Amino acid sequence: MTALRLTIGVSDSDRTRPIASGEVPIAGVEAEVKLLGVQALFNKQLTEHSFDCCEFPIASYLRSMERPDRPYVAIPIFPSRHFRLSSVFVNTSKGMKTPADLAGKRIGVPVFDMAAAVWLRGIFQDHYGLPRTAPIYVAGGLEAARTGDEHPQFYPEQFTHERRSDKSLATLLADGEIDALYTARAPSTWPSPTVGRLFEQPIEAELAYFRRTGIFPPMHLIAVKRTRAEANPGLLRALFDAFAQAQKVARERLFDGSALSTMLPWQLEGLLFAEEHLGRDYWPVGVAKNRDMLEVILRYMLEDGLITTAFSPERMFPDPDILKT
Repeated sequence: MTALRLTIGVSDSDRTRPIASGEVPIAGVEAEVKLLGVQALFNKQLTEHSFDCCEFPIASYLRSMERPDRPYVAIPIFPSRHFRLSSVFVNTSKGMKTPADLAGKRIGVPVFDMAAAVWLRGIFQDHYGLPRTAPIYVAGGLEAARTGDEHPQFYPEQFTHERRSDKSLATLLADGEIDALYTARAPSTWPSPTVGRLFEQPIEAELAYFRRTGIFPPMHLIAVKRTRAEANPGLLRALFDAFAQAQKVARERLFDGSALSTMLPWQLEGLLFAEEHLGRDYWPVGVAKNRDMLEVILRYMLEDGLITTAFSPERMFPDPDILKT
């Protein structure tokens, strides 16, 4: 049987390299894999739809579910997860010590519907007493002034929005023209005398959040063009199995101390720390182990006004075989 040719776009990580190198094959698929930086990858897929299968921003996927044509279907693999309390930066002269202090403040957000911002708005409202609509959100480029958005954005009316196109958000924060920043990438103006983190001990704060909720927030998932999935029964399961195996390979490499696979001197100790505090299966795949977490981000998207339908997690994964995972 001739293998199905499939283009795949993913970011460069230890979870995706085994797929890109061919070390982990995809059953029945001849894969052409391209590794790109996250922002370049997303801009390309969201504007040009370049790949048959792509690492995809989870919030953008949830928004796409309301489109009449529903262009993508997903599998419950989450190549990027991140505790985002460490991703809130403040101007140190403003005296902000807790999320509640951000009420009425100007908060820079490079991409309003990015998962990092969705999670932070929801977490701060649920756990820290900051209503999601209390701050003023300022759109702009993180490191370079930007007049528009890199890919289409939607700004719900319930929020107060401003746009700055004369300076980068990193500079605005350092200069005190915005008070805080929600960002997936640390600004170049940090660390400095004028820019610090809101949480001085972010790991402690993030572990406390995990103990309360059991959630390690996902940022991305794997999405496949619906037309390709429907034309090729079994493709979604083959992709799921391959990406799940690639994660196992990544974990084995982290555990191998014979030659460090990263430049982190205490790589193994970092893995053991994570597994001690988060559990052995702290990066779970499949629907069952992620259902509670998916209910939360679906609620946050609805409360933000970024979606208008109260989807169940099962609606994210329409393939019956995937629902069994």
